[in-house]
Amino acid sequence: MQYFTSDTHFFHTDLLGMNDFAPRPFDSVEEMNQTIIDNWNARVTPTDTVYHLGDIALYFTKPAVKSDEAVANVLSQLNGHLELIKGNHDSRALFKYLAAHNPVDHGQPKYQFHDVGALIKYDHRQYYMTHYPMMLGIVNQIINLHGHIHHYAIPVKENINVGVDTPETRYLAEKVPFGTPFSTSEIEEMVTGKAQEFQEKQ
Repeated sequence: MQYFTSDTHFFHTDLLGMNDFAPRPFDSVEEMNQTIIDNWNARVTPTDTVYHLGDIALYFTKPAVKSDEAVANVLSQLNGHLELIKGNHDSRALFKYLAAHNPVDHGQPKYQFHDVGALIKYDHRQYYMTHYPMMLGIVNQIINLHGHIHHYAIPVKENINVGVDTPETRYLAEKVPFGTPFSTSEIEEMVTGKAQEFQEKQ
């Protein structure tokens, strides 16, 4: 199975509480981190693939390698193979650390890395996955899955925000717990719901 998520922002203390950008009502980053881990693993199995579209964590330590170790420890607790697309808060040092500490899990490396984006085909459609939302223009059967903008949505029907804070879960018949990666069927539900909403506005 394939799943999709973005902007987990592990360890990011400034997001705790009811702020304007990405409200996360947790008392501590430890509670937030564990909630994401638990909800992730309740859905994703060790042999699944999760596309993480950037901004894995925000954590600064001295020396900096301590934060890389802490983030790697969190990621090691997540089920599945992680396809990591670099976000604006993901340092090259973190990716280098993960590449150097990349365990083989069920016959393949735990992590794969993408600097800009990744493209996969799904049921006569293509998902172009990037951290930043892309303005694709007039396209047929291409959906841009992205993160970066937290609880905002791009007013373009081909753009779907898959971040943990996305408001586009309003298109889902059943809500998913915070931090749960989205399935392809849920992505399709968002695509269909957003397209219908745009058609009704015309």
